[in-house]
Amino acid sequence: MATNPAHLEALRGELKARGLDGFIIPLTDEHMSEYVGAYAQRLAWVTGFNGSAGNAVVLLDKAAIFVDGRYTVQVVDEVDDKYIERHHFEKFPLLKWTVEKSAKGAKIGYDQELATVAWEALAREAFAMKGIELVAVEGNPIDAVWADQPAAPLAPAVAHSDGYTGESASEKRTRIASDLKAAGADAAVITMLDSVAWAFNIRGTDVSNTPVTHAFALMNADGTGDLFINEAKVTDALRTHLGNGVRLRPRDEFYPALAGMKGKSVLVDRATNNAKVFATLKAAGAKLIEEKDPCVLMKARKNRVEQQGARDAHVRDGVAVSEFLHWLSVEAPKGGLDELKAADKLWAFRQKQGMLKDKSFDTISAAGPHAALPHYRVSPESNRPIKIDEIYLVDSGGQYLDGTTDITRTIIVGTPSDEMKDRFTRVLRGHIALSQTRFPIGTAGRALDSIARRPLWEAGVDYDHGTGHGVGSYLSVHEGPQRIAKFGTDVPLAEGMILSNEPGYYKVGAYGIRIENLVMVQPVGEGTEWPMLGFENLTWAPIDKNLIDVAQMSASEIAWLDGYHTEVRQRIAPLIAEEAKAWLMEATAPLAA
Repeated sequence: MATNPAHLEALRGELKARGLDGFIIPLTDEHMSEYVGAYAQRLAWVTGFNGSAGNAVVLLDKAAIFVDGRYTVQVVDEVDDKYIERHHFEKFPLLKWTVEKSAKGAKIGYDQELATVAWEALAREAFAMKGIELVAVEGNPIDAVWADQPAAPLAPAVAHSDGYTGESASEKRTRIASDLKAAGADAAVITMLDSVAWAFNIRGTDVSNTPVTHAFALMNADGTGDLFINEAKVTDALRTHLGNGVRLRPRDEFYPALAGMKGKSVLVDRATNNAKVFATLKAAGAKLIEEKDPCVLMKARKNRVEQQGARDAHVRDGVAVSEFLHWLSVEAPKGGLDELKAADKLWAFRQKQGMLKDKSFDTISAAGPHAALPHYRVSPESNRPIKIDEIYLVDSGGQYLDGTTDITRTIIVGTPSDEMKDRFTRVLRGHIALSQTRFPIGTAGRALDSIARRPLWEAGVDYDHGTGHGVGSYLSVHEGPQRIAKFGTDVPLAEGMILSNEPGYYKVGAYGIRIENLVMVQPVGEGTEWPMLGFENLTWAPIDKNLIDVAQMSASEIAWLDGYHTEVRQRIAPLIAEEAKAWLMEATAPLAA
């Protein structure tokens, strides 16, 4: 167990000193980030849980952590229920648990920088029935007792060339300013790190696997911008890049600047701006215009330069993945491989490729039953051998200067069971069906989700994650607002958006399957009565034919796979290492051959 009871007791001591009966701990930072820096890993420090999504509440005499279906196994391994109860967030939600376990009139603290106004409203409503008070703290109590808490990073912010972005930062500010004027706003508050990075064409190394720099921003209706960033991160080169249209201001001036916006009309986003932003602006007497972060949709729709960058990055990435798959086909049958060795080798193959800066997320290298954990993360403690007649699943990606990649391949080492082949083929058929789908302009991703699930539903099975997430351009591997999911957003898919196509199947304790390519939304072209969109494939690497039940495949599905493998061969063969070429020819040969 990773839970450290001394951490719990230290926090409880601090809560007592502040007159609080409990404290709520989300896994995010002041930018509402999905992935956070080491200094913001408060949930892990208190509970021992190292997953990428979850929240907890600590009362003076009990505590609980709440996770989704991806982490129900991991939370058992990492969180000791002697000290912290473990719950699925849908079956026993945090607020319900807190109400049931707290005394009438209890004072429950939270950090406004780590909450949204929507969550505040839900919490107050839930607590009101029992007279529980929701208390915004001054200074996070965990920070007060976390003696060796890492400092916020001070790596320099760097310019990202217009040659990769396809649009200058000043041009972006002009577009944003036009939207602000149309909304009647004097300024917009930008706090999401990837929005800040996109708007100013800057990147950084402050968050593992995501090339962003810690900063806040105000985008103004006159086309200027205010960038609030630690002065230690600012170089002369950055000043030159940003130019006269950007005012550089110390990061700790951000909230005071909001406090000085009396009488200003300010665009704020309930989904991305933290509750402290709202509270500060309201206290200042600003007029709030609640709209979406103006960068989000612009960022999601890649321009022609970004689109070509994505294509180029995926070819290089496909070479690395294909060389790895060849290496795996030779080494895995010998025995002696494990999850960590495989992950390290894949990274070594990627490092041979040009323009690579980082991974796009921690590689999911999962053998046997670990493959049934969609977001498994290998560690020295969990490391498992890759065994004969078991499935090995690897989900990985790279951050290249011209694009972000994300690919999953599922491989059988040895001989698959009939059930494995059946499930793999159903996942593949769902992947193919979504790849081939055409849809009218204005269609949201959630309307497409069931297309990928149908072959699995026919067998009475499903998977407990979305089918597709948005992907950035040398930015976040999980980017909104586009999604393909049962409960996705209403945002229509639009030309230039990049998404994943990743149906899966998971048999707990046995094996897991996922096939993931990235796709880009493009117009279908002429010959349709309605204006239609479709998907351009971006990812190029062989799909394991040894796991396919050909009898289950239709002629059109076989034709799609053979066509896909032909393109893989054409794009990858001229660039792949000589020793892997014969393997590539076989791996991409027609299915019927």
